[in-house]
Amino acid sequence: MSLLWRPIPRTLRLSSHYNPSRCACNERLYHVSHPPFASATTSTHSSVNPDEIALFSRLSSQWWDERGEFQMLHKMNPIRVQFIRKKLLEMRREDSADIANDSELLEGLNVLDVGCGGGLLCESLTRLGANTLGIDASASNVGIASLHAASDPSLNLSSAVVPASSSPPRKGKGALTYEHTSAEDVLATRGPKQFDVVCSMEVLEHVDNPRAFLRSLAELVKPGGHLFLSTISRTPLAYLLTILAAEQVLRLVTPGTHTYSKFVRPEELTQFFCEHRSGPTSRPWISRLYGGLPARTEAETRGVIYVPWKDEWTLVPRGAVGAKWGEGCNYLFWVRRPLE
Repeated sequence: MSLLWRPIPRTLRLSSHYNPSRCACNERLYHVSHPPFASATTSTHSSVNPDEIALFSRLSSQWWDERGEFQMLHKMNPIRVQFIRKKLLEMRREDSADIANDSELLEGLNVLDVGCGGGLLCESLTRLGANTLGIDASASNVGIASLHAASDPSLNLSSAVVPASSSPPRKGKGALTYEHTSAEDVLATRGPKQFDVVCSMEVLEHVDNPRAFLRSLAELVKPGGHLFLSTISRTPLAYLLTILAAEQVLRLVTPGTHTYSKFVRPEELTQFFCEHRSGPTSRPWISRLYGGLPARTEAETRGVIYVPWKDEWTLVPRGAVGAKWGEGCNYLFWVRRPLE
């Protein structure tokens, strides 16, 4: 979020100082000096950073305080759900599937939310009929999420992990499960191609190995399934809003909260999926670009802007004037796994 984002511990700060001469004026040098996927060559099993998890564990009790540390996430959550539903509906129509009521889009789908935090998105998707598994590397987050969900019987909270192959709940009723684990461990224990929808919101800029993390998420998606991400772009605008304004001037968040070099640009995600294949003989998830953009049936990026006079977030319309500028800070990303 532009003015309140997940804090990054001081021990992780590579550099929170923006150098315009290296970013705005010399893109080639910038990408060499500050590659967000630089850890791709490292050989680590998990992308989880213990220091970040410890910090979020300390903040976990505040997840459901709508005026507290995560108030902006509460305000952003409806936009995230809106984007997910719009893309699912669009692709169902693209597949010529009949939908009597778009409120049934998520009914019976197996959904994974990676880095679920206190369960804001999980609860919303479950109420729409999804069979949702929320995972987080913080046991405290999982505990708070479970405690909050237990107060609403309609969420059908399960105390044990339900295998993705199990029978979905009856029509119109979603089910919710939480587990203290990582995407890599879910992949190792449950295997690939398990979920119709995989979400990971505001997580990518906090992991140690973003390429490995993205590969794990991608492998968990079923053929023809959907991957939804949200993160923050590495641009001068993002620096001005998240570091200069929010931290140093307005003091809305603790100075040093953001690590600029870990932000990920939309075009970097697009390029990753232009190269990523689910198997040696499979085609890339994004087969080609048109004027630098993927086909809307393969992937899409949409900016998310906070409107202070309305105190709400808005999704930048597709093709709107200034849409590219709208992706300059917070944005949502969707990509679909090709059918096999």
